[in-house]
Amino acid sequence: MQPEQEQIARRAAACKGWRWEPGMRWRTEDDRGRLDDYQPEYMGRPPDALPDLTDPATLGCLLALVREAHGQSTLSPLKRGARSWCLADYGTSALEGETEVELLVAALESAP
Repeated sequence: MQPEQEQIARRAAACKGWRWEPGMRWRTEDDRGRLDDYQPEYMGRPPDALPDLTDPATLGCLLALVREAHGQSTLSPLKRGARSWCLADYGTSALEGETEVELLVAALESAP
């Protein structure tokens, strides 16, 4: 996991609306302290695990958490231009981010 990915994963896991969902992938530190060691679901998640936000299923769970936290089941991430994403509800932009992951983590952080 790249340092930027690790930082955003830590932000996501620190949100009050965060919780682990079935099917989410995680990563833990290997013996060299790098977060690049994928742990299969059946092994049990250690306390230092971070979400693997490059995994499509984990990203889908993050979107579900954002919708739940905001109480809006129609929120959708939309790509706007080459390097911009917005979180919209029927076309009304609520938040923006450079990547879909950054957008969803910011949305979870800003949830009431």
